[in-house]
Amino acid sequence: MSRDQYTFTNPAELYAHIEPQKQHMPEPGLDADLAPKADLGEETYRGSGRLQGRKALITGGDSGIGAATAIAFAREGADVAISYLPEEEEDASRIAGILRDAGANVATLPGDLRDPAYCRSLVTDAVEALGGLDILVNNGGKQIYQESLTDITDEQFDDTFKTNVYAMFWITKAALPHLTPGSTIINTTSIQAYSPSGILVDYASTKATINAFTKGLAEQLAPKGIRVNSVAPGPIWTPLQPSDGQPQEKIDSFGEDTPLGRMGQPAELAPAYVFLASAESSYVIGETLNVNGGMPTP
Repeated sequence: MSRDQYTFTNPAELYAHIEPQKQHMPEPGLDADLAPKADLGEETYRGSGRLQGRKALITGGDSGIGAATAIAFAREGADVAISYLPEEEEDASRIAGILRDAGANVATLPGDLRDPAYCRSLVTDAVEALGGLDILVNNGGKQIYQESLTDITDEQFDDTFKTNVYAMFWITKAALPHLTPGSTIINTTSIQAYSPSGILVDYASTKATINAFTKGLAEQLAPKGIRVNSVAPGPIWTPLQPSDGQPQEKIDSFGEDTPLGRMGQPAELAPAYVFLASAESSYVIGETLNVNGGMPTP
């Protein structure tokens, strides 16, 4: 019997065959070039109709966690629009094909999340393509390590906040008029919000901001029947890591400091997003769901 997300297994031994390897990619990095390949759930995620008829917009939906979430949403019955950088078209085209194979109506909407005009038009285009919107996943992100604060340029600091925080604000604000009671917003934060690395000061700061934004907005929108939550991944194997998200000398041991002793795979994140998007989590609001291999959080 082939394995799916419901298969009884030892999590400490799961994915033992996928070991991170030193490799450098130019930013933003491609799943197509990642070695070894990450598991996005292409062969393992089994849907059960939990999002039937729903309409989702996912930023960063071409690769990594966003792609795994898009695959899961489509197999759960949702139509999906994905946002990604134009240079990530190769990854986006592959994911779009997988989503269509699952029977989803798919919209591919390339652009730069640092651009407020794109972020606003992204929502309009997604609503038009899907015929509405009731799930928003703010997942697209930028992470570039620097050994010293003095090495972080104004441009990098600005780009990181625009990609990770401003885009979330622009997109969410544009989406609100389209969201009806029962809709959900899910933001991607990080273990870095709680346990920031010295080499990721700007990135960690954005992730802490996302946590606060999520909890504040959740309180504001709860009376309207719109739920806002977030997912906080730990060390997950995506193109973000070898494209200057981590120093090359740390790639080989990436994730080994977790209690499980390994890095996670995007496929292990997707069920968390499905849970928060579905009606199963109807009483879950303002929550940060940690998926990090056992790393302690407040």
